[in-house]
Amino acid sequence: MSLESFPPLLLVSARYVISGSLMLTAIAMRGDRLPRGRDLRAACLSGMLVLGIGNGCLVFAELWVPSGVACLILTISPFWMVGIEALLPGGEPLHLPGILGMVVGLLGASLLFAPDWLKGASHPGNSGLFSGFLILQLAMAGWSFGSIYQRRQPSHAHPIVIGAVQQLSAGLACLPLALIFRGHAIHWSSRGVAAILYLVMFGSIVGYSAYIFALDRLPVAIVSIYPYVNSVVAVTLGWLFYREPFGLRELAAMAIIFTGVALVKRYSRPRVTAFPQTSRPAPLPQYKKT
Repeated sequence: MSLESFPPLLLVSARYVISGSLMLTAIAMRGDRLPRGRDLRAACLSGMLVLGIGNGCLVFAELWVPSGVACLILTISPFWMVGIEALLPGGEPLHLPGILGMVVGLLGASLLFAPDWLKGASHPGNSGLFSGFLILQLAMAGWSFGSIYQRRQPSHAHPIVIGAVQQLSAGLACLPLALIFRGHAIHWSSRGVAAILYLVMFGSIVGYSAYIFALDRLPVAIVSIYPYVNSVVAVTLGWLFYREPFGLRELAAMAIIFTGVALVKRYSRPRVTAFPQTSRPAPLPQYKKT
């Protein structure tokens, strides 16, 4: 919906500049600790990888492929994330029951978006489908590597504060590119503005903050399966607000997805990391009045 009004790079930049600025303003007013030095550089780098490359490539891919097809392709991302984590030194090793759970979730997502996939693949002249697929692989690689990189950085700032810095840095990094490669003209509409405000609030401030908080505290296998839950949320919102069809196929797909999520949760080992977790700062000393 937002792409109907805004070109891709401007959409990504505006979304994250607004959300990051709002969050950091609220954090500064609360007097919470902000990252500095090495912590700040790591947060900015991971933000550009996760949100600049990861989400930016997704936005570009949706110029060529339907959103349902893009959502289906993104269900491959758990394999990117656990694979990168397992290959890096000190990473969580691959665990067969967890991999099985991700495969089950992938099958459920495939059933959920099968009509969109078949429609996109069989559409005459749809030469952009393969290009969109390749761009989404770059998106998943950037998102997964950036997430693992941030997860491995010891920080004195709270994860949600790190997430706010990531959003602002990604938005500012995309701004020069948005000004150079402008794409189509802006078509102002209440629908487009409402869509970008929804992305700012629920996609960035709420959704991404929840993701970065979970990334700090849960095993990679559990965090990686968020696309399966996103699939269920997307179908539910489509049914509630756009009266998109919801029948036995959607219900069966959701049951399979939840089964996959349950398997990953059941057989994932607790997080054990060789990196000190200092994201929760020690309480400030209390001084008595004399």
